Amino acid sequence: MIRRILASPTFARSERLCSLLTYVCDVTFQGREAELNEQKIGQAVFGRSPDYDSSVDGIVRTQASRLRQRLEMYFEQEGAEEVLRVIIPKGSYIPVFTPRHTAEPAAPVSPVRDIPVLAAEVASPPSRRALVPWLLCAVLAVALAAVLIRNHVAATAAPSAPPPHPLWSQIFLPQQSTLEVPGDSGLVLSHTFDQRNISLNEYLLGDYRTSTFNAATNPLPSDMRSLRVEMANRRYTSIVDLDAAVRLAQIAQSLHSNLQVRYSRDLRPNDLKTGNVILVGAFEANPWVELLERNMNFLLQNNYKAKVFSVINKTPREGEPAHWDSRLDDPQRRVYGVVAFAPNLSGNGNALLIEGTSMAGTESAWDFVSDDSELLPFLKRIQRPDGRIPYFELLLETQNMSSSAVHSNILAWRVTN
Repeated sequence: MIRRILASPTFARSERLCSLLTYVCDVTFQGREAELNEQKIGQAVFGRSPDYDSSVDGIVRTQASRLRQRLEMYFEQEGAEEVLRVIIPKGSYIPVFTPRHTAEPAAPVSPVRDIPVLAAEVASPPSRRALVPWLLCAVLAVALAAVLIRNHVAATAAPSAPPPHPLWSQIFLPQQSTLEVPGDSGLVLSHTFDQRNISLNEYLLGDYRTSTFNAATNPLPSDMRSLRVEMANRRYTSIVDLDAAVRLAQIAQSLHSNLQVRYSRDLRPNDLKTGNVILVGAFEANPWVELLERNMNFLLQNNYKAKVFSVINKTPREGEPAHWDSRLDDPQRRVYGVVAFAPNLSGNGNALLIEGTSMAGTESAWDFVSDDSELLPFLKRIQRPDGRIPYFELLLETQNMSSSAVHSNILAWRVTN
């Protein structure tokens, strides 16, 4: 079964999750599940040093959270007919194998035997002293019954509702739809071919998909021009955006809300003026962030000629640089992600931006907001005395490893209201 899971489309392109699942299962099958702790998994699966600080580098927690989500997706889709289900309980790294359908065993029936009727003996009435033990037994029985009834009532009472999530409860409102807009990967390819930025206005007009802009300074062979037009017109999105959409739909359902997914090319400005919205991807893939970035401090900027994708720091604080650069020739392969919680265009709703200087950068931003072990400590840090979470934006740094993000660190953040 594990081989089927690893070969499934849900896991086929996620090498790190496959390695993590293989390792925890192998160690469990060998009877060494006591060794499955965060420190040892970080060393064995993710190449961390024996003395690395797992409280700072939370890659194991982040990837375990993603593994739980992928396993749930697998058993709801390709693995719907599996006899067993693999679960990695929260707070543990030991896989549990449970039957998909377990029937309740029938209670054994005791054989009925003939009970002889004994003749009653005539005895004298019991004395008062003889009745004392029986009275004590009766009192204890009543007390025991009262305790059992109280415990039964407590066990069957409806559990108290958990406190609302400080962020998602503001994004997903009961009985309302939240709009989620994934990135347009065809637009990303257009940027790459043309070596220039494509504004939101050009994106709305759609001429960029067939134009020969920059043909003199950046000529393309005829076959490449045809490929450019074909790719620009395709309706693609990335696996990171797809993963986010699936998880967001689950969060919305848990909050009795609804998620509406719309392709970036089908959106119009008025859609960002009502209700709550989630934009995934930087301006290269999702130009709609341009409308909300005007009031932000951390802005993404791509210099195609220099091959540098930067995060501009509009108002640097003491010790902060004016920009953070992600270069193709950087030996540390540093990329950046930005998370921003802001008002929508009309101010009557909320917007959540999840963007990065690359797909790995966007993944680091998504990993941060989808992992409560990372998100909640930050939200608690900026929480108002009345418990309200203010609008904020934060910058994350991570490393690009095969177009995936490893553990990210918060470089800077701002509270905007």
